[in-house]
Amino acid sequence: QVHLVESGGGLVQAGGSLRLSCAASGRTFSYYVMGWFRQAPGKEREFVTAISRSGASTDYADSVKGRFTISRDNAKNTVYLQMNSLKSEDTAVYYCAARGSWFISTRTLEYEYWGQGTQVTVSS
Repeated sequence: QVHLVESGGGLVQAGGSLRLSCAASGRTFSYYVMGWFRQAPGKEREFVTAISRSGASTDYADSVKGRFTISRDNAKNTVYLQMNSLKSEDTAVYYCAARGSWFISTRTLEYEYWGQGTQVTVSS
């Protein structure tokens, strides 16, 4: 079992930045691929980014490439999402997820553990 807790969400103006954190507890953090997903009102949950177990590999949705950066600190059992140049369309609840695999996935069904989510609201 892995318990995930996100933090760092809030209200920010368009063009601003936020840094989300996701603290993990339970099983060995470095055994898991970590991902960030988001869900806007009335929309399905969508992939944002993911990072491999070592942090050497990452993947990003086209909509956030060049603006968002995922990183992890396995010593602190934490994964981060740095979000820059935020747009109103980035407004959503952001979820951290863990996948017990060597391989990054963009599919929500392939992640076993989820946090409760943190709200990000970007005002235009």
